[in-house]
Order: sequence, then C-alpha cells, then structure tokens
Amino acid sequence: MITVRSVARMTGGVLLAMFIAGCSQTPTNHLKDGEFMIDGKIFGLAEAEVFTEDYAGPPVVGDYVTALPFLKPLDYKGNKTHEVRIDTFSQMVEVAPGVSFNAWTYGGTVPGPTLHVREGDRVIFTMKNRSDEEVVVTDPVKGMGPFYSQLQGNLYQKNRPSTSPMPHSMDFHSGTVAADDKWRTIAPGETIRFEWVANYPGVYMYHCGTPSVLMHTAMGQYGAVVVSPKNGFPTDDKVDHEFVIVQSEYYLEKAGDTYIYNHQAAMARDPSHVTFNGHVSALIDSPLRVKEGDRVRLYVLNAGPSDTSSFHVIGAILDRVWYEGNVENEWRGMQTVLLGASNSAVMEFIVPEAGLYKLVDHEFADAERGAAGTMIATPRDR
Repeated sequence: MITVRSVARMTGGVLLAMFIAGCSQTPTNHLKDGEFMIDGKIFGLAEAEVFTEDYAGPPVVGDYVTALPFLKPLDYKGNKTHEVRIDTFSQMVEVAPGVSFNAWTYGGTVPGPTLHVREGDRVIFTMKNRSDEEVVVTDPVKGMGPFYSQLQGNLYQKNRPSTSPMPHSMDFHSGTVAADDKWRTIAPGETIRFEWVANYPGVYMYHCGTPSVLMHTAMGQYGAVVVSPKNGFPTDDKVDHEFVIVQSEYYLEKAGDTYIYNHQAAMARDPSHVTFNGHVSALIDSPLRVKEGDRVRLYVLNAGPSDTSSFHVIGAILDRVWYEGNVENEWRGMQTVLLGASNSAVMEFIVPEAGLYKLVDHEFADAERGAAGTMIATPRDR
C-alpha cells in the first residue's frame, strides 16, 4: 500500500518515477494528503463537507453532464478532475400523456443527468437540497455545459417548478467511499460537497439513499454515471452512435387533477408505468436515428427501483455486450440482456438494413406499461 506519507520517505529517482506513473496519467489526479493506493486505485478520501450557501444558480453544472439519451464524448487524454454540481429539488413532470406528478428530482428531470468520466478520474461533487425552492429549468442557461441546452430542446416531461421540502442524499454506485460520510442526508437549504474517484469502469446508478429508499427512488431520484474503461472498448473506432437508456418504474395513482405516489403499489411491485428515459413516449416521439450498417452502442441501466428488465432490440442481435459496462465482462450474440434493479450493460449491434426497430423490455407486461422505444434507420450512403 502506498500513501502520500510513505512516498515522502522514499529516496531515489526510480521509486519516485514509479510512484508518479502509478498515480495517474496527469497531475490532476495525484494522491492528496491521507489518501492511499491499492492495485492502482485511490481510497481514503477526505471527509464530506456539509454547509449552507447563498446559491441560486444553475442546478446542474459540468462539461460532461448531459440529458438523456445523450452522452458527452471524453475529448481529453489521460485523467482529469471534474467539478460537478447536481442540485436536488421538486418538479411537476409528465410521465405519460395526461399523467403528471410532483417528482423529487436531481437537476429537474426524471431520470437525472448522465455523468461521463474515465476510469481513474476524480469527481468533486456538490449538491444543494433546494426542495424548499421553486427552481425553473426551462429558461436558457448559457455557459453551464450541455445539459440544459439538450433539455430545452426536448421538454417531453413538461417540467414545471414545485416545492416539497424533504431531506435528501446522493449515493453514487460508481464511488468507493464510506457511505455514512459521503452519502449522508442533508436538510432543505443545506449543501454537501465530497470527492470520489472512478476506480472501476462501468455503467452505474446513482440515487437518493434517504429512507424510505424505495420511496425516494420511485419519486424520481436516480440517474446514470458512465465510467469508460481507461483503455476504452475494443470497438471504439467502429462505433457510429452512442445513446444512454435508463429504464425505471413509477407507482402512481390519480388524485384529483394530478397523480401521487402509491407506496402500497411500490411494495407490491405493481407499477403503473414502466419507462425508458422517464416517459412512455420519450423514445417514441423522439426516436433514435441511425443509418443501416451503423454500429450502435447503448449504455443501458435498469434503475428499478424493484423490477427487472429483459432488454431487447427487435430485428437485431446484440453482438457485443459488456455486462455492467466492464470490458472484462464480455458476452457475444445476445438476443436479450437480463438486468436486475441497478444492473447495467453496454450493448452493441449492427443495424442490418433501413427500417424501424423497436426497443423493448421483453417482459411484455412492462412493455405494455410503457417500456418501449423506437430507432429509425435510414439507407446508408452508397
């Protein structure tokens, strides 16, 4: 085990060079005081900070934070440190035509924003609990990364500000930390800041870990982190399109002019709606667009909170699948990929010809509840 303190006792240029090479490809991800490294992975991060701040700015900030189904390419070499803010607050969102509810969100959407980093990157994360504020996400936000421009180009959830003061937290499955510290619950008006290092590649869920975790997740507090392998996937130079799909369930019942969460239905695993990217029409009214002959890569996460997914592309074979998004977990020639709650996979296929392709949860009860989408393939350039 190597620590900052032990390096200070080392002598000789060879040892120092070995240490620097083992830490990171760039100086931005060096070991900080108190941290240590095992098998090239960084642990022992500083304690989280909880404080109050006079912040009313953009609730999502980050150059590699995007709205579904988009994924920002990693246009840098080696590793870097990401400054990311994703605030939590309430929004009225639509999940099906005529079905809206007061969701608890990260950044104003359900699911929340997608973060893309590389294995070995460091994330400095900030979140303010703004559940007692009305936060508007439909106004233009300049200079704050791609998330809001993408969101405003497709407001399929018909986002409207609302309030619902409630304690919340953030649990990144992509982080290796002490949960009682970094994932601690904060009250309305409080802000938490902590760091985590992307020690393992994969497609990971994040969600609220405040009890009832079932309720907080079903109310809309979840999203995806894509940690690309340090050396990439073997097909990186062949992929033409990349999309992120998050499957999840809602448990809603009608209450006057709106809908509310039904905890009994959630406990019984009886969803009212099952969706791709938060709305039954998210990938139907705005289908994925490709060309015949393209190699398509899907980053698929089943956020649950309780259901399974048998993900299938009608008319295609998933010829390369990396379970959980780890390049070591490779499958070939899959017709469907079974994903439990919080499981994921990176799936690739070649579009065989021009036409319309359906994306479905092959558990057809879920498909009937809304877990379906469309990909349109146009003729290739001859």
